[in-house]
Amino acid sequence: MRDFRKLSIWSKGHLLTLKIYTLTKSFPKEETFGLISQMRRAAYSIPSNIAEGCGRNSVPDFRRFLTISSGSASELEYQLCLSKDLYYISEPIFKELEQEIIEIKKMIFSFSNKL
Repeated sequence: MRDFRKLSIWSKGHLLTLKIYTLTKSFPKEETFGLISQMRRAAYSIPSNIAEGCGRNSVPDFRRFLTISSGSASELEYQLCLSKDLYYISEPIFKELEQEIIEIKKMIFSFSNKL
């Protein structure tokens, strides 16, 4: 069993989640049960699945949760793209967050391969 708090991929995922929560506070109220909810769920799914994988007793189980985490990162990446196209976020914010997500996905892939 691993301590997820010691993993840099978990820390980066957690910080990204906090940014998404702050960012979506400024979205239109009609998106409360739509895009806001979806983006927050996708964001916290990234570190949540890393944490759950750490609690598993086998490498294949851990890898499966890392795969789910990576999928959530891709989902969030699209939702940010949609948010930009709907003019809820600016291009610079989109690019900054997109780069963070790409970095997290690369880290998850690399970590999974090292298990």
